[in-house]
Amino acid sequence: MSHTVVGLFNNADTARNAVQKLVDDGFENSNIDCSYSGSTTSGGADTGRRDHESGIEKFFRNLFGDDDDTADKYSRAGKNNTVVTVHATSDYEAKRAADLLDDFGAIDVDEDETSYSGDNIRAESDATTSDRRDTDTTRKIPVVEENLEVGKREVQTGGVRVRSRVIEKPVEENLRLREETVNIERKPVDRDATASDLDTFQDKEIEMTERKEVPLVNKEARVTEEITVNKETDVRNETVRDTLKKTEVDVENLNKNRTAEDGNL
Repeated sequence: MSHTVVGLFNNADTARNAVQKLVDDGFENSNIDCSYSGSTTSGGADTGRRDHESGIEKFFRNLFGDDDDTADKYSRAGKNNTVVTVHATSDYEAKRAADLLDDFGAIDVDEDETSYSGDNIRAESDATTSDRRDTDTTRKIPVVEENLEVGKREVQTGGVRVRSRVIEKPVEENLRLREETVNIERKPVDRDATASDLDTFQDKEIEMTERKEVPLVNKEARVTEEITVNKETDVRNETVRDTLKKTEVDVENLNKNRTAEDGNL
């Protein structure tokens, strides 16, 4: 659920400091708009959010809907003050933005309208202003108290990645290999043929084969190591400390027995 938080500042430098603090505290620059006496500058160049481009009156009228009195009151204040607008995405973020703008001195529009009113209010007669103040006999001070909400979420703190890959390593072995070679030797002779020579004087065939040894390669795969990946879970206690703010109201009874001279001082 989105929320719009508006802060009015009577000092442009203070408004700029508040915007910078919002960015430092983690707010998106594109979710912050700043209007200097009616002209708007946005934290992002192409955010598409241009609520102030049609005038500060239209912006507050769209913001407050059918509440014309409140829209008019904020419009008069925005004409002569710097308006910082924060587009929050949650109740918690809106509360943080409102507290930060208050810390930098944002004007309380509901508390004292006459301290920031524009030219139209200052143009009213003293009699009309006096009559309006006389009829305003009820003033309200909101009592605000912060509550601490503590939750938990999982975040990644580390881990391990185990990756296996196949590599090749050249190896070599020396072998003694035997190889046969058939040789033919012919030499001339000149002698008388013997009876044995005459017995072999016929067709004849002699065959002799050659042999050699060749390398025989065989590979065997063996498992030499196992990698096991597991994780353990530990539980620990942690104390969360923070500071909460609340409104305290002190009631002081004014002296009812003041003399007339005291009242004229």
